[in-house]
Amino acid sequence: MIHETVKVGKNVVLGEGAVIEENVAIGDNVTIGHHAIIKKDTQIGSGVMIGDLTVLGKGTSSNKKMARQPKKAGGPLVIEDGAVIGSNVVIYRDVCLGKGVFVGDMASIRENVTVGEESIIGRSAMVENNTKIGCRVTVQTGCYITADMEIEDEVFIGPCCSTSNDKYMGMGNYQYKGPTIKRGAKIGNNATLLPSVVIGEHAVIGAGAVITRDIPAGKTAYGNPGRVMK
Repeated sequence: MIHETVKVGKNVVLGEGAVIEENVAIGDNVTIGHHAIIKKDTQIGSGVMIGDLTVLGKGTSSNKKMARQPKKAGGPLVIEDGAVIGSNVVIYRDVCLGKGVFVGDMASIRENVTVGEESIIGRSAMVENNTKIGCRVTVQTGCYITADMEIEDEVFIGPCCSTSNDKYMGMGNYQYKGPTIKRGAKIGNNATLLPSVVIGEHAVIGAGAVITRDIPAGKTAYGNPGRVMK
C-alpha cells in the first residue's frame, strides 16, 4: 500500500505487503522488502536496499516510569544514497544514516542519532538516542551503544560490547553521559565502558575489560577494573 502523497523515483522494487505512509520520498533504484513499513516523512536516497519486515521512521513511545521522556515528533528519518538495511530492523524518526551505511538484521537505532558514511551497525546491535557515530565505524554483532554517546571516525567495536550512561542506575537527578570513543580506537569483545569515560585516539581495550576511567591515546587497557598496560 502506497499513500498518494509518496514520491517514488525510477526502478523502485516494492515487496509484497509493503506499506509506505504519507510524504515519504524514495530515490531511484531502491529495493524495499516484503512487509516493510516506511513511516510518514521518511526520506530515502537512491540505490538503497531495505530488507523484509523492517520498520523505518518509527515514532517514540514511553510510560510514566521513564526518567527521561522522549521527544514525541522530531525530524524525519533520512537515509542517504547506497545504504543497506537488513531484515527485522527498527529505525526511529530523527535519524540520519550517511552514504553507504550498512545496518544488519534485527538491529535497532533510536531517535536523534547520526551514523556517518560507510559505517556498519552489526546484526542485533542496539543504538540508543542522542548518539553520534562517525564515518567508517564498525559496531559488531550484539553491541549495546548507550544514549548520550559519541563515537568518532574509524572506531572498531567488537561483538557484545556494552556501554552505560547512567552512573547512579535510575535515580534520575543528574546529567546522563555515555562514553566518548576517540578516532581510531579499538574495543575488544565483551568489553564494558562505564559512564563518561573517554577512550583516547588509537587506544586499544582488551576483550572483557571493564573500563572505569579515561584511557590515554595510543595506550592498551585490559582487566577488571581496566588498567593501562605498561
